[in-house]
Amino acid sequence: MRGEDQQQAGMFSYVMLEDRVPQDHPLRPIRKMVDEILRAMARDFDGLYATTGRPSVPPERLLRGVLLQIFYSVRSERLLMEQLAYNLLFRWFVGLEMDEPVWNHAVFSKNRQRLLNQEVAREFLVRVLAQAKPHLSDEHFTVDGTLIEAWASQKSFQKKDGGDDPPGQFRGQKRSNETHASKTDPEARLYRKGQGQEARLAYLGHLLMENRNGLIVDAMVTQADGTAERDAALLMLHRQWRKRRQQRRRRPVSVGADKAYDTRDFVDTVRELGVRPHVAQNLARAGGSALDRRTTRHDSYQASQRKRPLIEKAFGWMKQTGGMGKTRFRGLARVAWQFLMTAAALNLWRLPKLQTAQP
Repeated sequence: MRGEDQQQAGMFSYVMLEDRVPQDHPLRPIRKMVDEILRAMARDFDGLYATTGRPSVPPERLLRGVLLQIFYSVRSERLLMEQLAYNLLFRWFVGLEMDEPVWNHAVFSKNRQRLLNQEVAREFLVRVLAQAKPHLSDEHFTVDGTLIEAWASQKSFQKKDGGDDPPGQFRGQKRSNETHASKTDPEARLYRKGQGQEARLAYLGHLLMENRNGLIVDAMVTQADGTAERDAALLMLHRQWRKRRQQRRRRPVSVGADKAYDTRDFVDTVRELGVRPHVAQNLARAGGSALDRRTTRHDSYQASQRKRPLIEKAFGWMKQTGGMGKTRFRGLARVAWQFLMTAAALNLWRLPKLQTAQP
């Protein structure tokens, strides 16, 4: 029997929002972990707000909204508010009731300003790692860096002293970070990732990944220059060394990396931290590789090289899904906040699968 096309809308709904989300939906375990993390961060949030005045958008809802932007590649706050107006899944994840009004996108962005600091993002990442502790290796790591395109055009890269050249007319000119700076994002740097590639206004994002399951254990953003990748790697490894020293762990540690890290300064400093440098050999480099058969002959070196491509998958997810291919923020601190939150979101996305596969 043919059903009738009823156009009259019902005034009430007798199905709870919680019941509309399937029990096996992938966001359910993530929401559970996020709620636990945000409850533990309540005191941190208290210090960011005044004790008097009008109530603002709850920071828990702000961060859940940010995670939705990352998971579903929502490119702006305006589009996020549009989704929250009619997408029941988004409403459920953020914590909005069926009839609760959605914020204006400018109000959402303004309230989020309090959370745009690296301390909040790093604390969130640390608590995500606490959830992932059974799946983490604290002995074998991989490090790498990637280019993050800045929210600034080439035409904004102008002479610092003003000069006499028309703005944006740069063809045929020799430009460098010493003489020029972006008027849009002064902290961005003109940088070329490799030979034959276009120089872009950019930052560098760095990840330290554990090799057991490819989870991100540390992340940071620096200005783009030729030594930033190795400097950031040493800083992240030093954090791991300090943590292991506090826990009195003595077992050997290794770190894999690509050919860009095959320099004598980097290898020697890593060894001083008690870490075995399993970097790919750059035999074409003047002076040869900083490693010899004393390191490369071991099976552990080959294992590190096999695990190394996992970090490229992490960068690929963060850029294509998480929106880190080109940042939406300006300034080093805000870009670092976005990068840390995206790294934490990647771990959250992968954790339910690891927990299900755990015997």
